[in-house]
Amino acid sequence: MGALLQFTGDWGHALAAVLFAALGIFMLRRRDEAAESRLLAAALLLTSCWALYVSFGGVAKPLSGLGESIRNAGWLLLIFVMLRRGPAGRSGRIVAIGAVYAAVAGLLLLQTFTDLVWRQLSPASELHHALVAVSLVLRMMTAIGSLVLVHHIYTVWPSRDRVRVALLLGALAAMWTYDLCLYAIGYIAPGRASELYALRGLLMALVAPVIAIGLRKDIAGRLQLSRKLTFQSLSIVAVALYVIVLLAAALIIEMIAGPYARVVEIGAVFLMAVVALVFLPSARMRALWKVQVAKHFFQHRYDYRLEWMRFGETIGRPRDAASPLGERVAKAVADITDSPAAILLLRDEADNLAFETPWNWAGDLPDAALLPAADVASLEQSGWIVDVDGARADGARGSTAMRLPEWIAAEPRAWALVPLVHFGKLIGAILLARPLVDRRLDWEDFDMLRAAGRQAASYISEAQGQQALDDAQRFDEFNRRFAFIIHDVKNLVSQLSLLTRNAERHADNPDFRADMVLTLKESVGKMNDMLARLSQHNKGRAEEPRPMSLQAVAQIVARSRARQHPVNVTGHAPLAMGDPSRVEQILTHLVQNAIDASAPDQPVEIRLALEGECALVEIIDRGRGMTAEFIRRDLFKPFSSSKAGGFGVGAFEARSLAVAMAGRIDVESMPGVGSRFTLRLPLAPHTTVPDRQGKAA
Repeated sequence: MGALLQFTGDWGHALAAVLFAALGIFMLRRRDEAAESRLLAAALLLTSCWALYVSFGGVAKPLSGLGESIRNAGWLLLIFVMLRRGPAGRSGRIVAIGAVYAAVAGLLLLQTFTDLVWRQLSPASELHHALVAVSLVLRMMTAIGSLVLVHHIYTVWPSRDRVRVALLLGALAAMWTYDLCLYAIGYIAPGRASELYALRGLLMALVAPVIAIGLRKDIAGRLQLSRKLTFQSLSIVAVALYVIVLLAAALIIEMIAGPYARVVEIGAVFLMAVVALVFLPSARMRALWKVQVAKHFFQHRYDYRLEWMRFGETIGRPRDAASPLGERVAKAVADITDSPAAILLLRDEADNLAFETPWNWAGDLPDAALLPAADVASLEQSGWIVDVDGARADGARGSTAMRLPEWIAAEPRAWALVPLVHFGKLIGAILLARPLVDRRLDWEDFDMLRAAGRQAASYISEAQGQQALDDAQRFDEFNRRFAFIIHDVKNLVSQLSLLTRNAERHADNPDFRADMVLTLKESVGKMNDMLARLSQHNKGRAEEPRPMSLQAVAQIVARSRARQHPVNVTGHAPLAMGDPSRVEQILTHLVQNAIDASAPDQPVEIRLALEGECALVEIIDRGRGMTAEFIRRDLFKPFSSSKAGGFGVGAFEARSLAVAMAGRIDVESMPGVGSRFTLRLPLAPHTTVPDRQGKAA
């Protein structure tokens, strides 16, 4: 043994001695009169004395083996008293296991006697070597028996209280497992066990804090064994045992194979390595391992907190390029039972459950992949999880229970049908594929899948409601645009009606006919623009504002209304930021309203001006005017109009279009005097603003 290894062994055992002594003194100072507490303190102190002796003298000293036997006896007596005073002991069912305790105690006595004898013999004698081998075998048997007793007391302990003894029993299991490996290697390859002897002190030093945590009831009660950590830890232990078996096989082959040892050894190692690489990483092997860990180490099949967090993560927090909601819902439910695939069925207009989307389901699905309405009603009423295998068996016996559709009954992968019920209404179902490790559904599967199905149903129902709301909003947008179009159509009808009346008197006038053709072309252009605004691809928003001439747009509007009513354009304004077509719509609405409010001999004025950083277009009439209350409450409210036959959307649309171009509309009016509508738009960049003397600033 090298100097570094010797140092590690001595100080590792010394550290373990200090820690166990501290724990033993702590237990004695608690002054707990219970026999278990006193025995625990005694076992801790005996372990401390053994570790201290080994740290000073090493494992080769005569009393090291005797001290280890006394240490083991102390711990075995403790767990026997715990068993005797526990639930199993009070029920009187400890006769059989008591025989095992007696056998292990006999092994300890025989082991002690053997150690005392072989140390008195000459190391060169054959009897000495034989007794050393017997001593190692007895120690292995003691470790195995002790592990059996630890496992027994853990299994008979009430499940609700196991957490209070789990850490203590786990520490003892680690201690005796290390001893078993140590003595097995010492028996097979005596020259290679010195390192393990030295490292045993560090292991014992690590075991002591685990026991200390287990002694704190307030901490132990809050500790929960993580399934992921357990799975990974046991996987590491399994790999370590596999490596130990591999090394042991290599050593045995080297001892018995003679001149062909190297060839046989390489072949055996290669074969075992290939087997490990082929089978261990497979998904089926991992699934089988997870099932066995959950079955033997946990009371319940599922870690409900972890499953619920994973369920919400899969559905509620899609990452970039996430799959559709239907696939995420199917995957979230399938992950609970480790099903490799799933199919989502949703309710259609005929109350059937029709195919919606698959997740990892390979192969083509039949066109008639649906659940009939009669079975849907039965499933909605019961809300039960359908065990497909059980339903197949019931169908074979002629049961009157719900019959499976042919496409499900003929699908060997079909395993369970999970109804998605939301507030008593079945909105869909998820067909789960058979897990990699096939098993029958049990009560825990039913409860978990029922809760997951209801939660998934709420997500789907919310998505369907959101889709319905989006559709309603699109209809509302269409209706809003249609109301604006109707208002514009009304204005066009008024213009064309005037044109028709004038045509009866001036049809022979060439100038009138030319003007009529121009008016008809403008009307057709406006109608096409209205149809474009009704299109679903037209969102009704203003185009990107650009520098434009308000003077030109005002002249177009004035000319289009000149045959209906006198309209004058006055003033000047610099270039403004806006969309010419939208500005024309605004001015058309406002001028038409002004014409409707004015007497036939009262002209409407479009006045251009500049104020600060805004270009102004004022529409002024001397008509009926409006009250302040009407302006405040009703003027810009849709479908509210003071005119007979009016739609009440012109002013509303004008203001909406102005706001979309970063502008606004101001109103001044007085009953019997008239009204002034002012459109304000921001100036175009780099526009020179004249000062009050008319000079460019």
